[in-house]
Amino acid sequence: MKKMTNAGDMAEIKPDPSIITPLLAWYDENKRILPWREDKDPYKIWVSEIMLQQTRVAAVMPYYERFLRALPDVGSLAAAEEEKLLKLWEGLGYYNRVRNMQKAARTVMEEHGGQFPPSYDLLLRLPGIGEYTAGAVASIAFGKCAPAVDGNVLRILTRLTADRSDVLDAKTKKKYAEYLARVLPKDRPGDVNQAMMELGATVCIPNGQPKCGSCPWQDRCLAHQQDLTDEIPHKKKKNARKIEKKTVLLIRDDKYTLIRKRPEGGLLGGMYEYPMLEGWVSSTQAKSFAAELGFVPLSIKKTDSDIFIFTHKEWHMQGYLVKVADTMPEAGDESKGPVLPVGYRLILPGQIDKDYALPSALKAFREML
Repeated sequence: MKKMTNAGDMAEIKPDPSIITPLLAWYDENKRILPWREDKDPYKIWVSEIMLQQTRVAAVMPYYERFLRALPDVGSLAAAEEEKLLKLWEGLGYYNRVRNMQKAARTVMEEHGGQFPPSYDLLLRLPGIGEYTAGAVASIAFGKCAPAVDGNVLRILTRLTADRSDVLDAKTKKKYAEYLARVLPKDRPGDVNQAMMELGATVCIPNGQPKCGSCPWQDRCLAHQQDLTDEIPHKKKKNARKIEKKTVLLIRDDKYTLIRKRPEGGLLGGMYEYPMLEGWVSSTQAKSFAAELGFVPLSIKKTDSDIFIFTHKEWHMQGYLVKVADTMPEAGDESKGPVLPVGYRLILPGQIDKDYALPSALKAFREML
């Protein structure tokens, strides 16, 4: 039978400064070369941290490089048009994050003279910056002794201490922020935060067996010693995601495809999509929708279906390719096309790749075209 240890309350988890020396030695030897580690630029560090939330480093790299080429500093981000911003973020999801980034950039320009404030408390006041991001920027860019506790850090520390507290509970995060605040060294707080992120991403990994043989803490990790790495970190079971049925309509003639802008606010607000109807509708209903917009449907074909999973819901999507008569306008001649409702647009092939941000949820249907 496995020996069980519950470190539960903060009083039972004594901060151990001796974990720092082997951690930093491991980090100095094994850290990855990443573009946001090349200097202490708070803008680059901030962009990378926002992008890396719930996304792996390998997936982020091309998005990060593209974003920095287009918007190399906080001033250019503050001045960017929203559609360009959303297009640059396309594929990363959670689009409110990039909107909040722009709000924060504008605040930096207007209230801080274009320079990121070096204080944890001031960073925390910027739109979209929470405790983790404020701690990461403050410690890495400015050398402040501010903890940065994310999922990686919670995983390695709860395993280190064999703590079966729910890592999704805010109290657990607060407990380990206090733990780290008491062990962070004044000379390298940013490196310690990055070392723990690195350890959680490459050794004490989120999925699969941890690589305990490569861990600098293997001689002191209680979960490893007690064979509890399969049970820690502990997460309380989440409620089942809500399932929503959708019908995606790919309405096009020989040149143009119909898209529309989603309402501002809410899920994927302000992005473009192929028209979607609630529920799984019949081909007759799909043709009627196209006709009501002023098109002349010629044929309709059912497409492959797809499922996209959000944090709290799932879209179960079926689709139709609706071929319509060439009534769409020639360039510059709107009189020849249907009068479309506000937010609808007719676009040429290639425009969706260049000019419009389409949610990843519709990637499969984009490829069908």
